[in-house]
Amino acid sequence: MGVNETLINADLPRAALFDLDGTLINSEPRSVAVWAKLLDAHNVDYDETTLRRFMGRRGKDVLSEYPDLLPGVTLDVLIDELQIYGSAPDLPPVEHLPESVSFLRRLHAEGVPFALVTSAGREWAETALTQLGVRELFKGLVTAGDVTEGKPDPQGYLRGAEILGYAPEHIVVFEDTPAGIQAGRRAGMRVVAITTTHARELLDGADRIVDHLTEVDWPRLTP
Repeated sequence: MGVNETLINADLPRAALFDLDGTLINSEPRSVAVWAKLLDAHNVDYDETTLRRFMGRRGKDVLSEYPDLLPGVTLDVLIDELQIYGSAPDLPPVEHLPESVSFLRRLHAEGVPFALVTSAGREWAETALTQLGVRELFKGLVTAGDVTEGKPDPQGYLRGAEILGYAPEHIVVFEDTPAGIQAGRRAGMRVVAITTTHARELLDGADRIVDHLTEVDWPRLTP
């Protein structure tokens, strides 16, 4: 390999970190419905913009950031209520994203290691990946209980980098929310955003924006 090839390959990505909800599955209508149920139960006025600010984040982080949203109710009680509403039988179904699954399988076939960084709980993440048929492809999972600060804090993505064994500059993050994009960029990683849940203009912090992950052409390293 020549010097120029070495320099070029030094800039190419080696590994990937994936968000779950909105990136590999479309569960955002379900998440919006859960938050709406919580706010309705407490007679809190809201609009679609308010609900979308919560997407891609841990419930306790959202509730801690907006203490005036539901005053007089403890965080533990609200988290318990969210879990109850999250089990309601009338929630929108979770939609699998086949293009995302195809992209995962292509990366795995090419020997690219990847892991999951999600604001969801471990049980939800394990179940979702198993239902997609890709759980065994992931090097590891970073879930809501594995970090002290959730997205947009970079802690989850930095922990994902440790799992993969690569420096942040060699990792590409795949996300669907502004909070997730910010987390990836703050971790020092390149970010590709998918338009599953947000309009393109809300994802402008990403390095690239696509409608489906199959639009991404992962570069091959020169052997």
